[in-house]
Amino acid sequence: MNVRIENQENSKVTLEFTMPKEDFDKALDVAFKKNAKHFKVPGFRNGKVPRNVVEKMYGVEVLYETVIEDTVDDEYRKAIEENNLEVVTKPEMDVKQIGKGKDFIYTVTFHVKPEAKVSKYKGLEVKKADTKVTKKDIDAELETVREKNADIVSVEDRPLENKDISTIDFEGFVDGVAFEGGKGENFELTIGSGQFIPGFEEQLIGMNIGEDREIKVKFPDEYHAENLAGKDATFKVKLISIKAKNLPELDDEFAKDVSEFDTLEEYKKDLQEKIKTRKEAQAKAQKESQAIEQLIANTEVNIPDGMIDDQVHQMLHEFEHNLSYQGLTLDIYCKYINTSLDEFKETLRPQAIKDIKLKLALEFIAKEENVKVEESEIDEKIEELAKQYGSEDANSIKSNESARKYMEEKLKQDKTMEIITNNVVEK
Repeated sequence: MNVRIENQENSKVTLEFTMPKEDFDKALDVAFKKNAKHFKVPGFRNGKVPRNVVEKMYGVEVLYETVIEDTVDDEYRKAIEENNLEVVTKPEMDVKQIGKGKDFIYTVTFHVKPEAKVSKYKGLEVKKADTKVTKKDIDAELETVREKNADIVSVEDRPLENKDISTIDFEGFVDGVAFEGGKGENFELTIGSGQFIPGFEEQLIGMNIGEDREIKVKFPDEYHAENLAGKDATFKVKLISIKAKNLPELDDEFAKDVSEFDTLEEYKKDLQEKIKTRKEAQAKAQKESQAIEQLIANTEVNIPDGMIDDQVHQMLHEFEHNLSYQGLTLDIYCKYINTSLDEFKETLRPQAIKDIKLKLALEFIAKEENVKVEESEIDEKIEELAKQYGSEDANSIKSNESARKYMEEKLKQDKTMEIITNNVVEK
């Protein structure tokens, strides 16, 4: 089999295969013997029909499909391996010439991984994050802990206030007509939580238990239900009960109850260290995120549509998998946000393109910087992850070639990203 490679624009490659007519005729002989038992002709026993009779009755073309099945895939894979081609889209085959006594000529066209060019990856400017811990930060953290440890008490001697937990019955109307999903009974709503449409919760403040009130609001223009978006609505509300949070006092006893420390001051110092660690982690993530955005902007590459389609499919699969943990399907989710599956896929394309550009940019930089990953580093990372996830089977993972390849690529990406972030300019 002779193979000719034609490199085209936008990382498209066409392989032209030529099987000499002598080899093609032999392949037809093999195809006939392989399928002889399937040809049925009156007057002949199964498997004993002469080839000339088969070709006259069925046509010689009946053998072509077998030759193609037995030849094309193997020859294609062999050519890919021999020429070190990294295919990223589904190959398309086209028969150029086929016939008894002729050379069998066909082409296989596909896209290989495109090469990116990054104009700048060192000295990227990012905004410096503030990691200083203020008294306000510590007070906010303390308030969160107080909220979590608050006692919930019933209130009967005063009207509803901000931050109270109300229990309400409600029904919504647009143009005097009740709308679907606008009714609830014994619904628990914390005032100020922002759980309802803007303006709803504020108008409940001041209500007494047992009181009925009409609440007038306007649905946001971007509301997920198109039939309600931008519409004026009236809700008839009845306040059933009021509960309030009884927050614990900020003292040494509080510190003992919620932490391992004996005094409030010790607890505050510990919170300060934890907030500092959290802010530094956030600053690192922010620095990396800003650097990635600039890196993508500085990357030039022509990405084949098929490669983007594959990335979208992968993102969709991961999203669907995560939905399953919430008891949802992709179809139900699309109905909920009032969109079709095709429209939802389109919303994923911009991020898919960014993900591909980043991956190709990191590969370009890794080559420029000669980033290497040692076998010992792969083993160490596998052992670390196995321990982290409670797996005792690190050795079997180490011997898995696919797992090692994935880990090598991940470590190389991490090392390359470290080069970029270590060279950013914070302003």
